[in-house]
Amino acid sequence: MSSHSFRCIFRALLGLGSATLACVLAAHVASAQTYGFATLQPGTLNHTTAAAIAKVLKEKAGLNVLVQPTAGDNVIIPMVNKAEVEIGIANAPELHNAFEGAGVGGKQSDVRIIATAHALRTAFWVRKDAPMRTIADLKGKKVALGYSAMRVIDVLSRAMLATAGLSEKDVQPVLVPNVIRGADDFIAGASDMYFFAFGAPKVREVDTTVGGTRVLEIDENGMPAARAISQWGYLTDAAPGPIFVGVEKPMKVYSFDNVLFTNKTVKDEFVYKFLETLEKNKPDLIAVQPALREFSAAAGYKKYQVPYHSGALKYFQEHNLQPKDVM
Repeated sequence: MSSHSFRCIFRALLGLGSATLACVLAAHVASAQTYGFATLQPGTLNHTTAAAIAKVLKEKAGLNVLVQPTAGDNVIIPMVNKAEVEIGIANAPELHNAFEGAGVGGKQSDVRIIATAHALRTAFWVRKDAPMRTIADLKGKKVALGYSAMRVIDVLSRAMLATAGLSEKDVQPVLVPNVIRGADDFIAGASDMYFFAFGAPKVREVDTTVGGTRVLEIDENGMPAARAISQWGYLTDAAPGPIFVGVEKPMKVYSFDNVLFTNKTVKDEFVYKFLETLEKNKPDLIAVQPALREFSAAAGYKKYQVPYHSGALKYFQEHNLQPKDVM
């Protein structure tokens, strides 16, 4: 190309108005924006859920979402509240505690719900050759408690113990910061049980490492005592199968919701597109995280006390969706 041609192109670019140039630059910056997604450590159910969602948003909507592992929900929720990341995933009890100011770090009043991702079905696991079969059998045993980086897990563990009429005074507490450490301590023999969510890679790792595990059965009649400790827990069905590692017969398991949330300042367009993309690409989500089989915009709109983001409400209203009861 001749120097004369270069000069012609340069003059043409200069001929663009400043407003046009600003729009072009703004569009380029927007297309290059990265959205942070705070979640738990690799090996947890939540990390796999976040990875599945980030992959679909990138491939189907062109949204560059970066998964950021953290130590626990006590870290995730403040990150979103301060708008350090745009998206977070945490359990409903933890999110409500934080919003109301009952959690660590004070009131997190700027968080807003997008939708429920799926239920977190949880259990207490013991070694398969252990004599324990029900939660009541944990009396006098070494039980993971404390959860300094995941305080609500301590509350939920106490609620599960309460279904058998037990409290921390009836067991030998083994203090752990998070569920990963609790599982590792169980492998090492420091505790007689561990708490985790079904479907997490760590559960299968533990099962393989120790030569087999068993889920302790929960007493349905003890749920009123459990709800006195945490109102957001409920029971769901579990049966022997690939996901329900350690379940030896059909039984009920302690469950609560896993919630996707954001900051109130995040644009409506992003949240709307977030929901729309997940709704339209469910098979791609399930291919990475089978637990997201439960996800839908309709099922994800529930009657919670934390407000919903305005972009989510716009999506729900345009699709004639009404909030459902939690349990």
